[in-house]
Amino acid sequence: MLTLIAITIGLFFALNIGASGAAASMGIAYGAGVVKQRMALLLCGIAVFLGAWLGGGEVVKTIGSGIVPSSTFTVSIALVVLASAALSLFLANIFGIPLSTSEVAVGSVVGAGIVYQSVFLGNLVWIMLFWLLTPFAAFVIAILTANLLKNKNLKKWMAAPKAVPFLSLMVVFMGLFEAFSAGMNNVANAVGPLVGAGILSTDKGIFWGGLFVAMGALLLGKRVLETNGKKITTLKLEEGCIISGTGASIVTVASVFGIPVPLTQITTSSIIGIGFAKHGKSVLKKDIVVQLLTVWVVSPVLSMVLSYTLIQMIIEHNFYPIVAMAGVLISVFGVLSLMKRSKSTLPIAEDQ
Repeated sequence: MLTLIAITIGLFFALNIGASGAAASMGIAYGAGVVKQRMALLLCGIAVFLGAWLGGGEVVKTIGSGIVPSSTFTVSIALVVLASAALSLFLANIFGIPLSTSEVAVGSVVGAGIVYQSVFLGNLVWIMLFWLLTPFAAFVIAILTANLLKNKNLKKWMAAPKAVPFLSLMVVFMGLFEAFSAGMNNVANAVGPLVGAGILSTDKGIFWGGLFVAMGALLLGKRVLETNGKKITTLKLEEGCIISGTGASIVTVASVFGIPVPLTQITTSSIIGIGFAKHGKSVLKKDIVVQLLTVWVVSPVLSMVLSYTLIQMIIEHNFYPIVAMAGVLISVFGVLSLMKRSKSTLPIAEDQ
């Protein structure tokens, strides 16, 4: 029964990965008006499945045995890890936020590793370094490329009617390339713990995980597609090509080396970079950008704490760490409340 529940939760997680991470891959083509919403999601589903099927094995190994030993994953622990990650991602999808599935999945695995003191710290630091560098690199590349596109000769060529069909085709191709890279990298987040626990073989995990990620993109990806495509900044065809191509290339290279990276962060950082080059710092003040940045910071910590807490309570029957964490949370919220109250009373004191 536990095995069946673990598989069900893993596939549910895969559905939400499709809705959150994979659907964002076609946000560029959709935002540029090249393809309609339904077609964008359908193309995304096909490409993400092929990416998982053909190249998802290395990242599955990392999630299943590269962050903590595979011996850490019993059926019960795999179930709790997947439930923690899936719940975090599901809540993000409800609010239409393109959350990083890699951060959520790794955070949940680390939570289990902390309980049993079995985290491969060197591997974790290497992964976190990529989390920091890849979105920043995508942001910088987008800014540089957007400035390059201001060249007079390039602008003249892109403004010609004959350039539109070519650019339209390229932006769709790059979107498919990005969705393919999403399949390579993100499907492991849902099936890695199942493979680590010996519940599924790597091949079966990739196949079923890829299939459910594709279904998630098609059935649940509407809101995230809308967020990435139209709520951050307006995109031109040539900008879309650069953004998708940059994200897909970075994620594909990382996948070959088995490193789970935040595809959604990379894509969204590229979009923000284009907006920054066009409109300056004002794009960074938009509520949607602030909300994205907040979720990116909170998501791995949230899933890690949730995984750690559930394992301590349900499997280890140890409630002492829970009491300590509750105390920390009460203290944090108390300090934040006092700071907010102090700010609200400060102008009154100055007037007096």
